Amino acid sequence: MAAPRKSASLSGVERRAVELDTIASVLPLERRDELAELLTDQDVETLRHLVNEGMGANTLRALTSDLTYLEAWGLAATGRSLPWPAPEALLLKFVAHHLWDPEKRETDPDHGMPADVDENLRRQGFLKTIGPHAPNTVRRRLANWSTLTKWRGLDGAFASPALKSAIRLAVRAVPRTRRRKSAKAVTGDVLAKLLATCATDSLRDLRDRAILMVAFASGGRRRSEIAGLRREQLTTEPPIEMPDGPPLPSLAIHLGRTKTTSGEHDDVVYLSGRPVEALSAWMVAAKIDKGNVFRGIGRWGTVSRRALDPQSINAILKQRAEMAGLEPDEFSAHGLRSGYLTEAANRGIPLPEAMEQSRHRSVQQASTYYNHATRRSGRGARLLS
Repeated sequence: MAAPRKSASLSGVERRAVELDTIASVLPLERRDELAELLTDQDVETLRHLVNEGMGANTLRALTSDLTYLEAWGLAATGRSLPWPAPEALLLKFVAHHLWDPEKRETDPDHGMPADVDENLRRQGFLKTIGPHAPNTVRRRLANWSTLTKWRGLDGAFASPALKSAIRLAVRAVPRTRRRKSAKAVTGDVLAKLLATCATDSLRDLRDRAILMVAFASGGRRRSEIAGLRREQLTTEPPIEMPDGPPLPSLAIHLGRTKTTSGEHDDVVYLSGRPVEALSAWMVAAKIDKGNVFRGIGRWGTVSRRALDPQSINAILKQRAEMAGLEPDEFSAHGLRSGYLTEAANRGIPLPEAMEQSRHRSVQQASTYYNHATRRSGRGARLLS
């Protein structure tokens, strides 16, 4: 078993911080110093290896986030860094600490995560909500734990019958209602209210208007795709001739690697009309002719050279929702993605055409938005109307 984290020297921490900096361009790290304290030398070397192997940035962020949580939990629960490979008993302890029955906890204080472990993780900011973890979160962290174990050339007990049984029984004991990533879809009417808060020509309004319009109109792009958008991905297309009005400006976005694509094929989505104008207005005002398109804006109106963090896209949407008099907790950046498909369904756009823009690979997943819109407004839901 590894030596306690407390024995790590300051020079070791500083060295890991420098090494984390070398992969920051691929793997943005907001908590670098904290990660340098929690992660071991071998953890950092594993991450550097994955970067060199060309693993996608989103996958790397998820692996780093989960690895950091696992190391923090391991220290809090056992007083030592994670052993590699992890024994079955430690994996079962992880499940017991994260999947538990709130009702049983009321009569048995020892059920679930111990109070001192909970307090330790909460003090460090790793736990924010009250109650057990979502089963999917536990499964994802175990899957990433398994992946990192394999990348170290080791075998783990992640496929053991005891572990599978523990997860299955824990989930069955506490039924949960599956919640959408965004409680409400950002449909056309909601988007109009958000855009109404971006009414001035200030840099912040120009940027946020472009973010909202481009994210929605390009098929409901994921927040990571919008945050990582670069000028080099944009190609001006010939204007679209309209029979009853002036031509519409047109733009192509070359997506490259996304959550569901490898980047080997040139996936392209198109924008036309107002979103193109909004994007152009922002880039002209911010003097962006190369590099990251959407960037931070300083206190004195200075445009940063660094791209926005994906979480900033979520924060911008929530802030605009609050400014529009909406409940910010009801919306998230994923609402732009679900909202695009919901709006397409409401307007009678065929599913295959909408999927060409959203780039959904699964008809089953995309069709759920269409089925929901059809059922909600169909005759079956209006028998007593």
